[in-house]
Amino acid sequence: MKRIVLLITVIAAAVMELIDTSIVNVALSHMSGNLGATLEDTSWVITSYAIANVIIIPMTSFLALKLGRRNYYIGSVIAFTFFSFMCGQASGIWMLVAFRFLQGLGGGALLSVSQAIVFELFPKEKQNVASAIFGVGVFLGPTIGPTLGGYITEFQSWPWIFYINIPIGVTVAALCYVLLAEPKIKQEAGSIDWTGILLLAVGVGSLQTVLERGEIDDWFDANYIIWLSVVAALGLSIFIYWELRIKNPVVNLRVLKSKNLSIAAVVTFISGIGLFSSVFLTPVFAQRLLNFTPSQTGLLLLPGAFLAIGGLIISARLLQRGISPLFMITAGMLLFVLFSWQMSRLNLQASATDVTISLIWRGVGLAIVTVPLTALAVSALEPKDIPQGAALNNMMRQLGGSVGLAVVNTYLHNRNAIHRADLVSNFTEYNPVATQRIADYTNLFMSKGATATDAHNMAIGLVDMAITRQGNLLSFNDAYLLIGSVFIFALPLLFMVTRKKGVKAQIILSDH
Repeated sequence: MKRIVLLITVIAAAVMELIDTSIVNVALSHMSGNLGATLEDTSWVITSYAIANVIIIPMTSFLALKLGRRNYYIGSVIAFTFFSFMCGQASGIWMLVAFRFLQGLGGGALLSVSQAIVFELFPKEKQNVASAIFGVGVFLGPTIGPTLGGYITEFQSWPWIFYINIPIGVTVAALCYVLLAEPKIKQEAGSIDWTGILLLAVGVGSLQTVLERGEIDDWFDANYIIWLSVVAALGLSIFIYWELRIKNPVVNLRVLKSKNLSIAAVVTFISGIGLFSSVFLTPVFAQRLLNFTPSQTGLLLLPGAFLAIGGLIISARLLQRGISPLFMITAGMLLFVLFSWQMSRLNLQASATDVTISLIWRGVGLAIVTVPLTALAVSALEPKDIPQGAALNNMMRQLGGSVGLAVVNTYLHNRNAIHRADLVSNFTEYNPVATQRIADYTNLFMSKGATATDAHNMAIGLVDMAITRQGNLLSFNDAYLLIGSVFIFALPLLFMVTRKKGVKAQIILSDH
C-alpha cells in the first residue's frame, strides 16, 4: 500500500509540473488585460518557465546527489508550490515573469526525479509497466493543460491556474516527507561543478530564449537574437567539452555512449515536437478559425487523452509479451502522421467531431510511442546512471517542444503571407467570381441603408476578412503537414538502434 501511495504521489507531482507548461497558453490575453501589459510581454510568462525547466532538468541528477534526493525532491515541491502562490499574487507582468522562472526551477525535479522514483518502485521485469505509468503523466500533463486553463479562465480568473497547484503541492510534500526514502544505491556527488552550472545556464538559457522569442522579434533582424545565438553556440560547445573532461560533471554526458539512450533522445526530441506543437496548434485553430470557446476547445482534447491512457497500458503489456518495440514505435508514429494528414484536410466548416476524431489518432499514436521509447532510453544504463539518462531524455522532450513551437510559429507566419498573396492575386476585377461577390455584398449593404460608397467599402472589408480566414486555414493545414513530415523522416532512426549483424531486428531492452 505504501508503494502505491508513493507512486500516485510522484506521478501527481510530474503531472502538475507538465500541466504548467501549457496551462497558461489560453490565459495570456486575460493576463495581458489584467496586468496592463502587451501580449508580447505577457508571452514571457511561458518563456521564463520553459527556460528555467530546460536549465534545471539536466542538473537534477547532480543536485539529488549533492543535497540528498529526498531533501532535493521535497524542497523542489515546496518551491514549486510557493512560487505558484506568488505567481497568482503578482501585481505586475515582470513580477509574474520572475516568479514563473523560479517556479520552473522548482519544477525541474518534479519530472526527472519522479521518473527515477517510479522506476525504482518496480522490479526489472516490470520496468515496462513503470514506463507506461510514468508515460501517463508525460502525455496527459501538456494535453489537459489547455483544457484546465480554459475552464479556469472562463469560469474563474487567471490567478487560479496557479492557485490550483497549492493543495496538490502541499499534499505531495507531506506524503513524500513520510514515505520517500533515499535510494538504495548511494553515490558520492563530488565537488560542485560551478563552471559547468554556469555554462549550462548561459548556453541553454540563451538557446531557449532564442527559440521562444525568435519568431516574435523576426529572428535575426533583432540584434539580441543574434548575440544570444552566438552565446548559445559558444556556451554549449564549451559546456560539452568541459563536462566530458572533468571527473565530477554537473551533467554526466558520458551516459550518451549508450546507443539506446542516444537514439531514444533524438526520437524523444521529435516526439516533443509533435506533442507540444499539436497542443499549441489545435486550440488556436479551434478558437481562431472554428470560433470555439476555451472550454469547448478543451473538450476536444479529452477523448484522445483518455484513450491514450488505455494505449499506454496496452503498450506496456504488449512489450511484456514480446511484441517488437520497433513495430510499436513505428505504428505510433504513423498514427500521429495520420492525425497530421487529417487535420491538414479540414476546412472552415469542420465540426467538433472532425477535430476530435483526428485528436484520437494523435493521442493513441503518442501513447504507443511513449512506453517503448521511455524504456529504451534507460534500458542499457547501469542503475546509478538511470537518473541522469532520464533527465537528459526529459530535457530533449522539452527542447523538442521549444524547437517545434518556434518552427511552427515561424512557418505559420511565412505560409500565411504566401497564401494571402496568392488569394489576393486571384481577386481582381478580371475575375468574374470576385466581381460578382463584391457586387452581391454591396447590394446587400445598400439594402440595409448604406450609401453606394460605404456599401462598396464594407463589401471589400468583408472579402478581406474572408481572404484572411482562408489564408489562416491554409497555413494551419500546412503546419500540420510539416509536423507529420518530421515524424516520417524520423522513422529511419529506429533502424539505427535495431539492426545488428546476425541478429534479428529488435530493440534490445537489456535486462528489463
